Amino acid sequence: MLNLAGIVNDSIVDGPGIRTAIFCQGCPHHCPGCQNPETWEFGSGTEMDVPALWEIIKSNPLCRGVTFSGGEPFSQAEEFGRLARLLKESGYEVASYTGFTFEELLAGSREQRELLETIDILIDGPFIREKRSLDLNFRGSTNQRILNVPDSLKVGHAVLENSSRWLGIY
Repeated sequence: MLNLAGIVNDSIVDGPGIRTAIFCQGCPHHCPGCQNPETWEFGSGTEMDVPALWEIIKSNPLCRGVTFSGGEPFSQAEEFGRLARLLKESGYEVASYTGFTFEELLAGSREQRELLETIDILIDGPFIREKRSLDLNFRGSTNQRILNVPDSLKVGHAVLENSSRWLGIY
């Protein structure tokens, strides 16, 4: 079961195109200035199983991408990993926000590593209020990176995503 704070079926701010954004409940980071502090408390969200969430996602014929947000998706890595595998098998692009860095997740739990291995894009790093910028696409502060996860895993270190759709260059 996933513990969720909410679902946005037609998001255009959590990645390129029309996406489903899934906001998990629970976050260990508690970044000052966080835009979703109501998602910090663990266990206070709505429980939903992966099949029910899959039905919601696939009911939107315009959606081809899904973004995991928070809270902290990597705190529920096993269940988000199950969902990500199902999404990837069905041709969806899967992105995830995290307050962890790519390097921390590489050294993290087996479940965190498995979730990392199933996603396409990772927006990593904690939100840092002093580095906040409204000029960034899909990020809140300049320390956060948009990473190409398959390329990063191939070489064993963070590789920035360079596609125009993620960089906002059209």
